[in-house]
Amino acid sequence: MATGWGSLLQDEQQLEELARQAVDRALAEGVLLRTSQAPSSSDVVSYAPFTLFPSRVPSALLKQAYAVQVDFNLLVDAVSQNAVFLEQTLSSTIKRDSFTARLFDIHKQVLKEGIAQTVFLGLNRSDYMFQCTPDGSAALKQIEINTISASFGGLASRTPAVHRHVLSVLGKTKEAAKILSNNPSKGLAMGIAKAWELYGSANAQVLLIAQEKERNIFDQRAIENELLARNIHVIRRRFEDVSEKGSLDQDRRLFMDGQEIAVVYFRDGYMPSHYSLQNWEARLLLERSCAVKCPDIATQLAGTKKVQQELSRVGVLESLLPGQPEAVARLRATFAGLYSLDLGEEGDQAITKAIAAPSSFVLKPQREGGGNNLYGEEMVQFLERLKDSEERASYILMEKIEPEPFKNCLLRPGSPARVVQCISELGIFGVYVREGKTLVMNKHVGHLLRTKAIEHADGGVAAGVAVLDNPYPV
Repeated sequence: MATGWGSLLQDEQQLEELARQAVDRALAEGVLLRTSQAPSSSDVVSYAPFTLFPSRVPSALLKQAYAVQVDFNLLVDAVSQNAVFLEQTLSSTIKRDSFTARLFDIHKQVLKEGIAQTVFLGLNRSDYMFQCTPDGSAALKQIEINTISASFGGLASRTPAVHRHVLSVLGKTKEAAKILSNNPSKGLAMGIAKAWELYGSANAQVLLIAQEKERNIFDQRAIENELLARNIHVIRRRFEDVSEKGSLDQDRRLFMDGQEIAVVYFRDGYMPSHYSLQNWEARLLLERSCAVKCPDIATQLAGTKKVQQELSRVGVLESLLPGQPEAVARLRATFAGLYSLDLGEEGDQAITKAIAAPSSFVLKPQREGGGNNLYGEEMVQFLERLKDSEERASYILMEKIEPEPFKNCLLRPGSPARVVQCISELGIFGVYVREGKTLVMNKHVGHLLRTKAIEHADGGVAAGVAVLDNPYPV
């Protein structure tokens, strides 16, 4: 996986000139973030950090990641419909993890009352790294699946033009032509539009649940604009607005400011800090409605790390996807080693293994948004402290994936262009729509490549660690 840009990365003067051109092109293409100084305003914006060159990705692994995405869509949907599996799997976690427990309480309340929604929409992103194997080749290994607020589909749709431009400036037109077209925002909007259409009310709108301080607004606007082009109107509101002005009628139709809502698209609500008591009440109101939630609460729970770990157990995939051995084989081929930390012999063995070889494992809590995992000495101290506590059940242990590092140049606002040793993470966006028990759409709709310097163990673009990239298929 060595890069093909070696000689170009050594000429500092040329890099600086290229970086200036690349940044101007990124701004022109709309590869934008609001600034951390003014996250609620678009008066001053900056470019989202990105790599100067696309990074090499084996074509076979890219193809494999795309092919297995429709299987992951099926799997997430199957898990979300299996209340018994979710309850058994999360039983130990909800005792110690109050955030997962609150989500699960809403899930139980909705089941008890009876699920009002009949159309279900999944917009997810499955993330992978390329594990270096003993024979020197690379293998595709899943890190996680994001079932709520899977981001950067909008900006990933705009970065190919930037890298094509950089390579064209260098006279590398053949190489520029190899950069894949990519438009996840169009595919994600297509899923929302299908759900909106099946909801069946021509004047109903899409409600996007947004954070007040949202630096990544242009990523979201890309999807909003795609929907508006289909004459589907999107309104942006916070959880606080829902609790003040949201209501259900006797048929549990959802209204916001007196306007009927067909689809609720969450770009908030995936971390404990996103919820006050008022926000939890707003979330329950939304879940009780017959509007299409993306995701509904069961699908959000299906994306927890504990579910991911349970899915890797022998026989579990077969029970969730009966009669689909090919799909099961494709899914299992992407699994890294995953271990339960529940109290008992199995969890004790996992802890012993991790303490003995800390560089081979990652400790993961039930959290989204990057920057939550523990590694190395920090992980060892944490496990020593939790050894005899029930709290350990709110974590899982995962085999650490070791990709082969390569060199690229990272561009960040306010920093000089930096050539560093990097690793990449590939995400594939998936969309599915189900009406009742019938799957009416199941697709992969594009990719996201993020690259970071090897000194950063954890964190994505939103967490300020990784930068946007494009795969250069080899």
